[in-house]
Amino acid sequence: MRTGIDVAEARSLVLAAAEPLPSETVTVIEGMGRVLATSVESTRTLPPADCSAMDGYAVRREDLRGATPGAPCELRVVYEVPAGGRGPRPLTRGEAARIFTGAPVPEGANSVVRQEDTEAAGDRVRIQVEPELREHVRDAGEDVRAGDEVLAPGTVLGPGHAGMLASLGRTWVSVHRRPRVAILSGGDELVDPDGDASGGRIVASNAYSLAAQAVEAGAVTSNLGIARDTPEDLERVLRAGLDADVLVSSAGVSVGDHDHVRPVLEKIGCRLVFWGVNMKPGYPIAFGRFEEGPGPLVFGLPGNPVSAMVTFDQFVRPLLLRMGGRRRIFRPVIKASLVEDLEKKAGRLHFVRVALTREGDRVLASSTGNQSSGVLRSMTLAQGLLIFPAETTEIRSGSEVDVQLLDPEFEARTEAP
Repeated sequence: MRTGIDVAEARSLVLAAAEPLPSETVTVIEGMGRVLATSVESTRTLPPADCSAMDGYAVRREDLRGATPGAPCELRVVYEVPAGGRGPRPLTRGEAARIFTGAPVPEGANSVVRQEDTEAAGDRVRIQVEPELREHVRDAGEDVRAGDEVLAPGTVLGPGHAGMLASLGRTWVSVHRRPRVAILSGGDELVDPDGDASGGRIVASNAYSLAAQAVEAGAVTSNLGIARDTPEDLERVLRAGLDADVLVSSAGVSVGDHDHVRPVLEKIGCRLVFWGVNMKPGYPIAFGRFEEGPGPLVFGLPGNPVSAMVTFDQFVRPLLLRMGGRRRIFRPVIKASLVEDLEKKAGRLHFVRVALTREGDRVLASSTGNQSSGVLRSMTLAQGLLIFPAETTEIRSGSEVDVQLLDPEFEARTEAP
């Protein structure tokens, strides 16, 4: 087991254990936001025939040479082509067909004139423009052709993909299975949110924040409950989560007299890959895996609420995204200008919770205040995590810094462009 490693190495060891999960078949709508597991090839040509992009008249361009509003050309309207219909015969010289958006362009026609450029008069129509060849005509196969690969494996499905799949007659789709995450909390002092929190007891909020983070990363979760500070009870609760893909515990992973997570994990067959990462908040984190027989990947996260959330974000979140088939698994990093001085000791990389504002083209970053790992409210205020490198001891106000963006709303806008 490796100890006291840096963040990059820890992240590399975690991701080396991650593989996309097998596929499952779900409805197209259930697949939104999930990752396509297999290629989708078209069995149809879309549109299936040349069709009109406008309501108007299908014409032979050569019949309209020199047509202008002042000198329109008059054609005889011989039939109408509704969407879903077809022309009964080819158009010939001097003829036009009334046509509607999406309707097949009849044989003999090579352009469509929009209704706004015409004037109907009984069974005749005056055309006021000379159209371009194939103007307002959508070519057969302009969208896709039978045999085309329309969607590649690894595509994250969104609304456009749903419409495309429906157009191809696909109402079911093969996507990577969602990771199953089992979460437990440990400590005699913990109670459920509706329990008695008097007498120094603490609500087990980590189970809720970690579950929310897992769901945000595309997982499904189960809460194993609270394990008491005995090896026996901890083993009982851990074993209840062995059928999950990922098992996450919080607290009890350090080196105190009541920190039983590491020895109990080893007892039930989990080999620890590392313990301790040179970061703040969140040094006491463990990661392990079962090498014999099936078993989940296991994280022992710190008990302090901010430490638990930050370590989850840095290690568990990218793992879950990869297991769900994602390729882009890391948060965006933006440049920001620091608006205050920051100082620390060398040796550990710090993730500083910051609020972000815009000033013209610049992004300004300011600390959320008290950076104690027990101040959970700081995570509700943080829009990003400022990366304070391990060996750097000070960053001065006005310096450009890297910030992992936590809040997708920061890049949204209240006004249209």
